[in-house]
Amino acid sequence: MCCFTLRTLSEPRKHRLLLEEPPAQHVDPWSFVELIGATRPLPLSFYSSSTVDVARSLLGCVLLHHRSAGMVVEVEAYLGSDDQAAHAHRGVTDRTRVIFGPPGRAYIYFIYGMHECLNVVAEKAGQPGCVLIRALEPLTGLKQMYERRRWKGSPRGLANGPGKLTQALGITREQYGARLDRGDLRLRRWKTLPTFEIASTPRIGITHCADWPLRFIWKGHACLSR
Repeated sequence: MCCFTLRTLSEPRKHRLLLEEPPAQHVDPWSFVELIGATRPLPLSFYSSSTVDVARSLLGCVLLHHRSAGMVVEVEAYLGSDDQAAHAHRGVTDRTRVIFGPPGRAYIYFIYGMHECLNVVAEKAGQPGCVLIRALEPLTGLKQMYERRRWKGSPRGLANGPGKLTQALGITREQYGARLDRGDLRLRRWKTLPTFEIASTPRIGITHCADWPLRFIWKGHACLSR
């Protein structure tokens, strides 16, 4: 299993996330200030591309909510009206309205009566498409993530699932429709881009269009959901 360390581009320090075990699990691999300095905001124009292109390009980006953050290592693309697994397949509803609007917004829904799931709206306005964020590598704010999750294990299990990552970062439906280029919930890209291999697989936990290879992962990363 691999774990990306941008620090090796500028520092000899090892990445601490997957090397240290409890009780050192609250050590942040990055300080918030360092992370902001090493990344730049994603403009809204980034999200207007095809849903698949946006999904693949989100891998390696950094998701922040307040002062907690993680790097995106797993996503799934949902393509709209022709994709029976997509919420947009049934058309515009009160819940899905944001998917049909301008790109670069947060689509957050509640599932199984217990989990919030964060999606990124893609495509131009009027063309539905979104990307489910499925897993993160925790980067900063680990102490707060542990408290929110009530987690006792390794940091690699903090945000390795769509419901886990929203709980870890404190993301809820209150952020539904939020712009992702500014504010408390936002996405940023490394100034020095990491190098990794992208693999695709069928999406997880669906029954319709289950064989479509629309799950994209950072191949071999230790923080994948499976």
